[in-house]
Amino acid sequence: MAKQRTIKDSFTLSGKGLHTGLNLTVEFCPAPENHGYKIQRTDIEGYPIIEALAENVTETQRGTVLSNGTERVSTVEHGFSALYALGIDNCLMKVNGPEFPILEGSAKLYVENIQRVGIIEQDAEKDYWVVPEPMEYRDEKSGSVLKIVPADKFAVSALVSFDQSAISDQHADLMDMNDFATEIAPSRTFVFVRDIEPLLAAGLIKGGDLDNSIVLYEREMPQDRYDRIADAMNIPRMDAKKLGYINHRPLVWDNEPARHKLLDIIGDLSLVGRPIKGYVTAYRPGHRVNNQLARMLREKIK
Repeated sequence: MAKQRTIKDSFTLSGKGLHTGLNLTVEFCPAPENHGYKIQRTDIEGYPIIEALAENVTETQRGTVLSNGTERVSTVEHGFSALYALGIDNCLMKVNGPEFPILEGSAKLYVENIQRVGIIEQDAEKDYWVVPEPMEYRDEKSGSVLKIVPADKFAVSALVSFDQSAISDQHADLMDMNDFATEIAPSRTFVFVRDIEPLLAAGLIKGGDLDNSIVLYEREMPQDRYDRIADAMNIPRMDAKKLGYINHRPLVWDNEPARHKLLDIIGDLSLVGRPIKGYVTAYRPGHRVNNQLARMLREKIK
């Protein structure tokens, strides 16, 4: 039987929060057997703990937000995705604010640091949940369909459809979690230009920039509105008739957005709280529907 695993030593990562813009530090620490994933807010008196479980997700607008009822932590999915894909069962994460730092907008630095400090086996056996039968979550409003079927290991496929022709539909697969570090972890988060104004108005993405996000301009808008958004992003104004990607760094892959959606699925399904043996296929995934599938699986386990 496979054994539970944790990291050999602690590591810290620092940077600004995607939504808060705050300078933040998160420390990943070894944890005992059967601990699972937990987050500790070190900036609050009493150092409250938040359990990383699907039913503790309270918001999913632009990332996964966990709460214990009074305190919260957002933008956790990239770190969780790295832990889960690398087969780590137990970890305590200490953060000095309400959000994990966005770093490069991917899971790359989490993976590199986990590999640097190393992983150790523990005495307890892994508590796999073997998917017993095909299950599906369907959302009529978004058109999202997430399915999971029995399999002898955890695997994920994602199809992303953007409803327009400027950026084509994209597909990504991860059939072996051993390929996560090279094939999925470096893929960066993305945002649509049309969503930037309402996100800013909602007090979000204060720390977003072209170093930690890919920006997709896929629907033409008036030049004056496009200019206002460019000014808000602190980037040079561009021709509103030219659709496509806006980024400093070239895409890592042509289907980088689809790979990042797959990364998010892994992070969100880690909140099932157990390693899964099942094959997930996701059409139009997103944090909200990912969490609904995770909740469904939690109920099935119970």
